[in-house]
Amino acid sequence: MTVEVPISGGPHVPDGGPARGPGPVPVPAALTQALEAELPAAVALRRALHREPRVSGDETDSRDAVAEALGRTLEPVAGTGGLLRLGGPGPAVAVRGELDALPVHEDTGLPFASRRDGVAHVCGHDVHTAALVALTRAVAATPDLLAAPLLAVFQPREEAAPSGAADVVVDAAFTAHDPAVMLGVHVQPELPRGVVSARPGPVNASADEIEITVTGRAGHGGYPHRTRDPVLAVAAVVVALQQIVARRVNPLEAAVVTIGQITAGSAPNVVPGGATARGTVRALDADRDAVLAAVTEVVEHTAAAHGCTGEVAVVPNEPAVVNDDALTAAIAATLGGRRGAERAAPTGLRLDTGFRSCGADDFSHYSAAGIPSTMLFVGTAEPDAVPGHAPGLHHPAFSPDDAMVGEVARALLAAVVAAGQTLPASHAPQRPSPDGGTS
Repeated sequence: MTVEVPISGGPHVPDGGPARGPGPVPVPAALTQALEAELPAAVALRRALHREPRVSGDETDSRDAVAEALGRTLEPVAGTGGLLRLGGPGPAVAVRGELDALPVHEDTGLPFASRRDGVAHVCGHDVHTAALVALTRAVAATPDLLAAPLLAVFQPREEAAPSGAADVVVDAAFTAHDPAVMLGVHVQPELPRGVVSARPGPVNASADEIEITVTGRAGHGGYPHRTRDPVLAVAAVVVALQQIVARRVNPLEAAVVTIGQITAGSAPNVVPGGATARGTVRALDADRDAVLAAVTEVVEHTAAAHGCTGEVAVVPNEPAVVNDDALTAAIAATLGGRRGAERAAPTGLRLDTGFRSCGADDFSHYSAAGIPSTMLFVGTAEPDAVPGHAPGLHHPAFSPDDAMVGEVARALLAAVVAAGQTLPASHAPQRPSPDGGTS
């Protein structure tokens, strides 16, 4: 569901009905003004990061560029990541930005396209990081306006194992700051431009890799009856696996089984002794373990029906991204206002409360570790874009325009302000008012 939020004035309340749910938290005007002042420099940083991308595990240069843009030294975390805390003692509101790019050849035609052959920011991490830098600098320029300290987390290795988030969440440098809540954001070409999504519950799927090995009996292609053909068996396995979601998963729940790679044989007239297939298994709100168990069962029995043996090796990856109910409700109220609210939405964006996908993100490790978390999605699709035809995440031509740095930063600012008010009252300072005072 998308809620239209006018830029000036709150939504009309039919018949004077009462507003429901948490109310929006005022975003201090001084913070908003400070953020807007930081956006030109943040766009320049985005372009610099995009021009010089670094793959997972090689983010030191990107981290140094962030530190230079902040004018501060970052505290190392998870190897090539960095932390910066602003504010006094007590539990902090942590915000994650990703440093790494993908091993992809860029095809955007941008004047600031990647200078590194085969490495590109085609997932929007450059936008996320630049927006977090703008937010951090704005908070530093207007001290004491937030209800809780800010912990900026510039995370490595979102795109590759070992997961950067899994390492951050157990790093003493991170836990020492007492992160009480965790916020993340991702540009999303499945959402229209001008929309920000905040939905409680599962919003991204778990993701596990599977490797299937089918073993048969090799022989001459002209004497198939003397063989046990693993190629035919693995083909049947791939087809049979598609029935798991169709017939073994509750149709009101979401799961995906995709095989993206098959390897077999060395000659066209030889039946090989074995074949392999690799793929991904994802579960949004379906039972992750049950889906994986069904995969193993289907592989073993389908291979056996063809006179072969089948085995499945599972490489666990990310759990599902699960947004905390209370935290997300508070953020959604501030992002989109509420009925009867006198304030306009601070972002100028429309609030969506329905979007979720079977994409995956290692941001899931923060909530899995017990930190109440919310992942926001900010739309990038242009009004005339045909769904499924415009370049999407990880496509060589995907690149949000520079204005998305501001849209992401504004969404994060509203989320940080709202999240600070969800902390226990004993830890939260007085609530900031729109003019920068306290109330």
